[in-house]
Amino acid sequence: MSRLAAARKLVRACSGSVSDLVCREIARSTTKRIKLKASELIYLLRAIIEVMLHAPLAPALCLSCIILPLLQCSHRPDLPPDPAQFYYSDEEEKNMKHFAALLTGRTSLVLRREDTLLSPTTSHNSYNLVATARFTFHRKNLYYSFYTTEWAGRPRALQFVDLEGNILEEQALTNSEGVVASVYQNVTSKICGVWRRVPREYRRLLREEKMFVWLIWSGNERMEQSLSGQVARYRTLSTELFSSILQPAGTDYVSMHGSGGTAIVSAMSATPSIHIALVFNGVFAPDEVSDVSIVVRLELPEKQRVVLEEVVKVEKPAQELNVVEVQSAVSLSDLRQLTRGRLVLSVFSKRSPQELKLEGKVITRATCEIFQSPISSSESDSNEDDNDSESSETSVSGLSWLYVNREGGLVYNVEVSELPTDATPIIALVSGRGRKRVELEDLTPSFQSGWANGTINSLTPRELEQLYAGELAVNVATETDRSVVRGRLQQRLLADARDSPKPMLLKRQDVSTPATLVGMAWLAIDSECTLHYEVELSGLHPEDKDLTLNLESVPFLAPGAPVSRRLLEEFQGSQLEGFVIGISPMDLMQIEAGVSFLEIQDNKTVLLRARLPQIKIPTNCLPQHRDNDVPANPQTQTHGDVPPEQSTCYHDGRFYEEGTQWSLRGDPCTMCNCHYGRVKCDAVMCPLLSCGPEGVIKAHSSSPQDYNSSSTRGCYMAGHFYGAGSSWHPYLPPNGFDTCTICTCNANTLEVQYQRTQCPPLDCNEQTSFRPDKKACCKQCPAVIPPDTELLRDQPANTSLAHKSPEDILAEGGCKYPVGGPYENGKEWHPRVYLHGEIKCVKCRCKDGKVKCERKRCSRSPCSQSGKRRNTLSFSDGGDECCTLCRRNRRNHRQPAKS
Repeated sequence: MSRLAAARKLVRACSGSVSDLVCREIARSTTKRIKLKASELIYLLRAIIEVMLHAPLAPALCLSCIILPLLQCSHRPDLPPDPAQFYYSDEEEKNMKHFAALLTGRTSLVLRREDTLLSPTTSHNSYNLVATARFTFHRKNLYYSFYTTEWAGRPRALQFVDLEGNILEEQALTNSEGVVASVYQNVTSKICGVWRRVPREYRRLLREEKMFVWLIWSGNERMEQSLSGQVARYRTLSTELFSSILQPAGTDYVSMHGSGGTAIVSAMSATPSIHIALVFNGVFAPDEVSDVSIVVRLELPEKQRVVLEEVVKVEKPAQELNVVEVQSAVSLSDLRQLTRGRLVLSVFSKRSPQELKLEGKVITRATCEIFQSPISSSESDSNEDDNDSESSETSVSGLSWLYVNREGGLVYNVEVSELPTDATPIIALVSGRGRKRVELEDLTPSFQSGWANGTINSLTPRELEQLYAGELAVNVATETDRSVVRGRLQQRLLADARDSPKPMLLKRQDVSTPATLVGMAWLAIDSECTLHYEVELSGLHPEDKDLTLNLESVPFLAPGAPVSRRLLEEFQGSQLEGFVIGISPMDLMQIEAGVSFLEIQDNKTVLLRARLPQIKIPTNCLPQHRDNDVPANPQTQTHGDVPPEQSTCYHDGRFYEEGTQWSLRGDPCTMCNCHYGRVKCDAVMCPLLSCGPEGVIKAHSSSPQDYNSSSTRGCYMAGHFYGAGSSWHPYLPPNGFDTCTICTCNANTLEVQYQRTQCPPLDCNEQTSFRPDKKACCKQCPAVIPPDTELLRDQPANTSLAHKSPEDILAEGGCKYPVGGPYENGKEWHPRVYLHGEIKCVKCRCKDGKVKCERKRCSRSPCSQSGKRRNTLSFSDGGDECCTLCRRNRRNHRQPAKS
């Protein structure tokens, strides 16, 4: 589909939509990668205006949902740049990195939309739900993470809106069954995702804190649960280590309805202290309008011990949002309990502590993130200070990815490949480098079949700080080598590809590729059939500048299988992240079947390669077939006698190219060939030898040969070896063995010599001759039985003696025919047609069991070539009734005038 055609389809779809949500979903999916020129954009805008004039039911907001993405995605070199595009610099974009939002019933009151006006009496939050969100702006993408009330279930959709309620972006958070197939999100109870390529105008709203986020739960169309909140900056987000979602715990349900809060918690283990930034509402009585005292308490309920308690005065309490900060020194033991998720944070009114109170556990920070690294010898070699055997090159490689669960445990997954069989690996989580390396956790006990998987429940505050700071690494050692391979863990935001079950290890395919080069790749397919990928390399040399990422697919894994390769992206550097739309359903089906590969190439060779695991593909992305409709293999589809462009044959566990011939494995006396995607096999036919029985031996092939041949000397023909002096019939696909030709490998010159069977001259007409069988080298004349005159004279002829049964006629090469048949081999006749009689102009002939009919060939009349002469063609009287003749024109001869 062309760009303009896709844009037209978008306009038609939006014109028939009565819901602005549906329209915007269509616009977002369609305009994601459309790039229109100026002339195309003008045409589209005219079409939109025309649609809006003639379709009053179409949502008015559809204009903005189409035009804005197109303006952001359109490439118009023929127009001057828009000054608004340079509203703020890239440096300002880097500064707007961390945002947060509190979503409660009271924060939702700030947002008023004409179609759904919110008021304290609405039931949009009848279950008193609370949610907190964290946002990270990275490379023009907005990553989002949510914690919600545990018993609320997962929302079905997320929206970003402006102050007027216009939907800027909408994303589905569940599949059609209402669930999410994400291991990370299910384990951590987080909601994760990303808004890709946020338009510049929307980035300005984000920067000015004029953007809201909306969560929608499933329910009745008019009674569905929803929450919204303002996306804003908070000073302590860059140092956040823990989060908390505060829910109403007071006894005054009416006053606490719609209230909630969140906490941004930072900690320092060097000088044990804690800092808490609280964003909340709902703990103020109606008559408290200024200088209201509240209490912030952090406690360990198991031991009924208060870790921190501080009274804070709020000058002007707000109905929607209030922000306070507290800081206090604590003990290392308290920090350890905080790391393990055992502390509870509460904020309540000093005047009414039981009635107006918010409470919640302090848990892992809300940001969706993992910590990953390829494991290679490049890390250990470059970071070691000693000069021992650690610097030696090794083929061992691996990958690792870790994340912190909701309870504060560190879930680790480590893969190690190509370990020596006699080596016992020692896998550990370490900090520091060289001789300053400190082993923090031993992961070896969980290592099995190349994998180490498990959870570290006793993570210390210092280890958590080092993890977030990128100071931890996974080290693989042996009894003789302190660091065989190693990988330093780096934080990566989780969405799309990284939200898949596990990554793939990219390993080298050639010994010429440096052993230090290792990669890991994530890959996922979303509900819109878009392929998302993320690649990280380790040990890349500076000269490896221009690289390509390719997707390779085969019908199924077998030697010689036809390969289709697709370029995903050209890139430079050690990191790559992107997506591709337009992947065909057949390619996606092969990805789901696990017969696809991911390759990293330079301009010469394949550097790294990995087989894709069986990835679950949405049903709407796969080829649609009826129950009993088995799709034909495109490799074997032919049209008449025209071969397909890439016809291959699958036989005996491997693929063969078109025209290839081979010996059957386990049976060298059978030859097979590939013709138009189909396999045909024939038994080897051996020629007669000129030597006696005592001089015949079995050669390496199935045909016998003369004794004077040598197994070390011989001839090659069509990829097969024939010993000197051996003879054979050539194999000529697709017809099989040519028994009328004998090939001989000359024992002296080692050249292949050909000898064709010489046929004797025929005593009969060529038309009456026939072949005894289809592969007979020479034709024969039909047998002629002379009449016995004596028998005819002495007694009446017995016609039954000359009569042959139909079975005998057919056995001798005769032909079946509906009228007058069967006919003997070589017989000629004029066919008869019911109601018309005999057709004299057509003659049929029986040859070797096949009937061939031909119309009588007429010579071309000279008069037929003249286009100027009229009325010259006619049938002559008494002439040939099958051919036309020229009518002779009368000519008047004038007598010359007498003088």
